Parts: sequence; C-alpha cells; structure tokens
Amino acid sequence: MTAIRGFRGLPRPTQAALIDLDGTLLDTVADLAAAANAALADLGLAARPIELISTYVGKGVEVLMHRALTGSLDGRAEPGQFAPAIESFHHHYGRINGLYAALYPGVIEGLEAMREMGLKLACVTNKPQSFSDELLERTGLAKYFALVLGGDALPRKKPDPMPLLHACERLGVPVPEAVMIGDSVNDALAGRAAGMPVFIVPYGYNEGHDVRSLDVDAIVDSLAHASELLRGPSLSSTVPT
Repeated sequence: MTAIRGFRGLPRPTQAALIDLDGTLLDTVADLAAAANAALADLGLAARPIELISTYVGKGVEVLMHRALTGSLDGRAEPGQFAPAIESFHHHYGRINGLYAALYPGVIEGLEAMREMGLKLACVTNKPQSFSDELLERTGLAKYFALVLGGDALPRKKPDPMPLLHACERLGVPVPEAVMIGDSVNDALAGRAAGMPVFIVPYGYNEGHDVRSLDVDAIVDSLAHASELLRGPSLSSTVPT
C-alpha cells in the first residue's frame, strides 16, 4: 500500500519515536558531498555534482563512497581504490561534519512537541556513531534524544530491522508502540520488518525514488506534522497533492 489518505490515528498508543538523521532532521548533503569530493580529489578523480551525491545517501558512508567512486547506485569499487577513499572521506568529514548542515523546517517544533507528549525519542541512523554524536551536539539536537544509535553500533543497519528492535529494547518500549520517522526506503523497510508504524517526510534523500511509492502509514510534511498525528486522530490528508 501507499501512504493512506484520511489518516485516523495509529492502532495502539505511541510511547516512542525513532527518528532518522540525514534527510529527516538535518539537510547534510552539502557536508557529505564536500567530504566525498575531497576524497575523490585525493585520488585524482573528478568531483560528482551535489545533486547526484544526494541520490547516493541513505545506506551509510561505505555505500556512499562506493557509489561516488563508481558513479552508480549499485557500483562496487575495487578494494585497492576503496580503502584509501573511505579513509580519506573519514578524514575530511571529521572536520566538515555539521559545517554546512541545516535544520529542516518543523524539526525543533516537532521534537519539542513529542517531548512534551512524554514520548521517548531515539535517533536511529546509518551514519557512523561518532559522526552522529558529533553532528547532533554541534546542531543542538542531542538534548532531545534518550538514545543515539549509529550505523556501526550493531552488526546490521537499516533497512534491516535490528537497529529499531534494539532501540525499542533499550528504551523499554514494546515495538508496536514505537513509530519510525524517516525519509527513505531504508526507514520504511526497517520499520515494516520490525512491525511498527512508519511516517516518511518527502524532502529528504530516497536514492532518487518517489516516497509516495513506499509502504508507509503517512507521509508527513515535517516533524511538526508528525507530532500532530501522534497526538491523536486527524481527518486531514497526509499525502501532499
């Protein structure tokens, strides 16, 4: 199914919101593109347009660099090329992380509202743990989250449900009483596989795909909109026209 119209609430009370980072809370593609292109330059390779790199985001920095090196969503660089490229990316991103990042509209309002509702909040991302912690601190968002779970914190990352199930366990919340809020197919697949509702924002990074094709419960304009839906039934459409 696609996102439903006339959203009338979730079947069970919501105790927690698990929220993606890149493309959901923050627009970070300029940081990622700068670091990726700096790594490519170190190898004597041409830069990729930021519009193209935005389609490479979502499955972690390793996949991002494989895609940047090959120019393909399914590309896999040779080990001899990939190893220095990912090392260079980490070096450059360590100093760039958060430099160009910008909050999406409604993020602070949504997080404040969810916190006032008593929801437990976790940031569940495919970005490496150290970069995630640093970025949330630098942008003033860390204070909202009881848990930050990076992409290298567990053996598997989204779209595998493991991070979502682990987050619920850490928060002490039944899985069906948590909601996944993200921007991509990785978030939708992970949420569905975990057995929890899924809200998707339309403005992030979904590897070039239309979010309206995803199996989700609602497409929300912002985190503020998501918080409104979590408060209770709504008769308004959740799919942008």
